[in-house]
Amino acid sequence: MNTTKTAVHFVDNELISPTNPISVNLIGAGGTGSKVLTALMEMNHSLIALGHAGLQVRLWDDDIITSANLGRQRFAESETELYKSVALINRCNRFTGTNWKAETAKFEKGKLGRLPDYAQATITITCVDNVQARFGIAEILKEISNRRNHRDEPKYWLDFGNSQHTGQVLLSTIGEINQPQSEKYKTVANLPMITDEFGELLKQSEQEDNTPSCSLTEALEKQDLFINSSLTQMGCSLLWGLFRNGMTPYRGFFHNLKDFNTHPIKVA
Repeated sequence: MNTTKTAVHFVDNELISPTNPISVNLIGAGGTGSKVLTALMEMNHSLIALGHAGLQVRLWDDDIITSANLGRQRFAESETELYKSVALINRCNRFTGTNWKAETAKFEKGKLGRLPDYAQATITITCVDNVQARFGIAEILKEISNRRNHRDEPKYWLDFGNSQHTGQVLLSTIGEINQPQSEKYKTVANLPMITDEFGELLKQSEQEDNTPSCSLTEALEKQDLFINSSLTQMGCSLLWGLFRNGMTPYRGFFHNLKDFNTHPIKVA
């Protein structure tokens, strides 16, 4: 008889029954980030309806909307020349009455070598388009995780990444999350960061040409029309499951839209 226990991660209690809205840093407002923000808006409304305190989102992006962003990203022609983060956050706040914040800057250390206190959040979601940015964010998260007794102490990092037809979503913990005793499951306190577990693979897959696309046609040559939205729905479903179930046997997935294959990554 097989007595192997299923490995699961139990979610930090702060996410399940918080006194205040859960702080979320969403980094990147492009093809994936603009769609993730819409999913967070839906998630926030649903959580509040279920008696949860909801989410408080801060969107980081220093890019300006251009005509190449229309169609594949969540922007209208009337919004060209505006900051992506400002256009999206203003729209969300008007639509749902939230007080979410926009930052027209990159999520990185300032001249004094540190982030402002308001840059700290319980959940960090990254939708960035280059590997170097991921490593920089990982370094910052490890550094600020040492600031204890802070209401917005970093707990989780959800990273979205993709190429033209493929992509992945990976959930990490920032340090270890206390786990309950369980006779039924093998509890896992630490979910490794993507930069630690797949760092070399990320470096090998990085493309040399990261220049902005000048048209929608050129953008579609780099990323297929629906790769961002398919990753968004599945990745945000993973996050939604953390709130609803309080535990997860999965910490992400690899996704190939061209042949419709998705491979889950199990907690181990």
